[in-house]
Amino acid sequence: QVQLVESGGGSVQPGGSLRLSCTTSGSFFSIATMGWYRQAPGKQRELVAAVTGGGRSNYADSVEGRFTISRDNAKNMVYLQMNSLKPEDTAVYYCNAHTIGIPREYDYWGQGTQVTVSS
Repeated sequence: QVQLVESGGGSVQPGGSLRLSCTTSGSFFSIATMGWYRQAPGKQRELVAAVTGGGRSNYADSVEGRFTISRDNAKNMVYLQMNSLKPEDTAVYYCNAHTIGIPREYDYWGQGTQVTVSS
């Protein structure tokens, strides 16, 4: 059974940094597109960043230039380096695994890790 587990969340001041990690099991990892989503209170879950099995990445406009997604296929891990954090980045961050060609309802999700940015 595939498991995704996030870690690295916490509370920081505006301008601070955090590095989120997602560890996973399953033979799908090397070919899966891995993503970080977030959901703030009262808001819809949104894509923050994604990286393909080949290392191509994309970002939400709101985090472009501040966040960096990366993956280590040998370790079955994906990371999200978050710099210059803003209060509006406050949310629960979720790791997501998607296989191209497989319907989205079969995506895997982690349990989430809380990120709080406040003075």
